[in-house]
Amino acid sequence: MYFIQIFSSGTSIGSVILGTFIMLLLSFAVVGIVALYLRRMKRLNLKFKELEEQQQIQLLQASIKFQEEERNRIAADLHDDAGPLLATVRLYLNDGFVNQDKAYQLQAIYSAKQIIDEAIGLIRNISHRLMPPTLRNFGLDSAATDLFNKINGSGVIKTSAKFHDYKDRLTPENEMLAFRVIQELVNNILKHSNAGFIHLAQTLQDENMYIRLQHDGKGITQTEFEHLSFSGNGLGLKNINSRMRVLKGRILYEQDISQTFYRITMVLPNSPHSKADDKVTLV
Repeated sequence: MYFIQIFSSGTSIGSVILGTFIMLLLSFAVVGIVALYLRRMKRLNLKFKELEEQQQIQLLQASIKFQEEERNRIAADLHDDAGPLLATVRLYLNDGFVNQDKAYQLQAIYSAKQIIDEAIGLIRNISHRLMPPTLRNFGLDSAATDLFNKINGSGVIKTSAKFHDYKDRLTPENEMLAFRVIQELVNNILKHSNAGFIHLAQTLQDENMYIRLQHDGKGITQTEFEHLSFSGNGLGLKNINSRMRVLKGRILYEQDISQTFYRITMVLPNSPHSKADDKVTLV
């Protein structure tokens, strides 16, 4: 009887020791799993940060490249077109001009004036490409509507634009950025979608402004947009992405549930007095 009691007592102590050992093993296993999970999450966060930095660098490079191309184009226009015109004016009004007879002088002045007018028109066109007068004088709604009316007038594709609530204008910098995004989006649709119509609609909701473009051609989804923006190709999409970041907005690409048209939505903070953080002029 005494032996049975000792055996029973020993069995209880053994069970306690075994249970404690198993609990310790489970605790170590849980701690190990948590530590492994935290290390894995740290590696993933570092990877995401690295990818985000790479994307930021690509967006910055795309923006710089676009601006450099724009500057080179303007320089080429001035050098190739305006330069020869002004040089011709100088030929008419050379040092020997005052020694010529009055009839020659009048003809030279008349010819020089015509060439100067042509040069002024050329420079005005370059200036309008940098800052369309409709955008500067009347705002984003008028500039976008004017753009769509001109495209619609070609008779090739039906276009329309409707701004439902644009009483408070964005800052000039943000209006220019938003207008350039709209131009790029429309240009991509015209070039790649083979669409029959493009419709733009602007609305306000809560603290955001929504500018939606719909078309019935070939389009892309958000996943495709993000992939193309991050890849080495698609300078235009990178420019769109970089401008939307400066605007502190978002852009969404989606296909309608009926699969009959595509929609591109620009989501902008409805803050007319906020200014872009990026001091670089994006043209």
